[in-house]
Amino acid sequence: MKKAVPKVSVSRMIDPQGGFKVVRKGVSNSQWGDLYHWLVSLSWPRFLTLISLGYVTVNTLFALAYLAGGDGIANAHPGSFLDAFFFSVQTMASIGYGAMYPKTLYANVIVTIESFLGLMGLAVGTGLIFARFSLLRARVIFSRVAVITPHNGVPTFMFRVANERQNWILEAQVRATLVRNEITAEGYMMRRFYDMCLLRSQTPLFALTWTVMHPIDEKSPLYRMTPEQMYEDDIEILVTLTGLDETVSQTIHARHSFVTEEILWNMRFVDILSKTRDGKRSVDYSRFHEVITLSGN
Repeated sequence: MKKAVPKVSVSRMIDPQGGFKVVRKGVSNSQWGDLYHWLVSLSWPRFLTLISLGYVTVNTLFALAYLAGGDGIANAHPGSFLDAFFFSVQTMASIGYGAMYPKTLYANVIVTIESFLGLMGLAVGTGLIFARFSLLRARVIFSRVAVITPHNGVPTFMFRVANERQNWILEAQVRATLVRNEITAEGYMMRRFYDMCLLRSQTPLFALTWTVMHPIDEKSPLYRMTPEQMYEDDIEILVTLTGLDETVSQTIHARHSFVTEEILWNMRFVDILSKTRDGKRSVDYSRFHEVITLSGN
């Protein structure tokens, strides 16, 4: 039995986590031009850290602005940064405890500006958090490797996919595309895309696991291809899965890719489906990525 731990190819377009791995040149990589998309797509730890730092920074700046106006906050210790900072927090959040309040024209002007910015910040922050919570992310796992093995006497490219959530994905569809380098008659190198026909590309209900199969016949872009040629052509097989999450009725997307190092020949996946003693179906996800050598090889 073999537990697959493939190498990582630096030339792939999609990384194992589904991220895009193409370096863009000649275009701006600044996030300011698409700030909303950047904030929505950030991970939760980074998003919360950014919001926290921004909140502390803004209140610090307003605290310094209050201190610059002298003794403008009633019941605050003169020159106390902490009193000015916490007064700024109360003003921005419209808490209004009443112990401290502005007593000069300068302090009232700063309070007016901060209250307005606080309302705007609250509206923007609420919208961002709502958008992030409503953005459904697929919890679909793909096998770390794919295999090429006989199926009904035909060499077949196979990989596994599974739904990690305890619900159904309705009308799930899988598509596989082979990408390879080719030299044109004029001597130019091009990255060409070829659709791969699957034995079954869709299923009405997807909840457990799915072994996706592509027969390598005369119509297949993998026909008569050897491992050495795969390396030479720098092939990558792109996989996309779409479906409707039954819980929230939203379309979900997942993507993955397999490079030459992750395609194993004359091996098959370990069986993970079984039945319990009371007749229920059981899936052993701990062996989801394992493969074994075909008997006789």
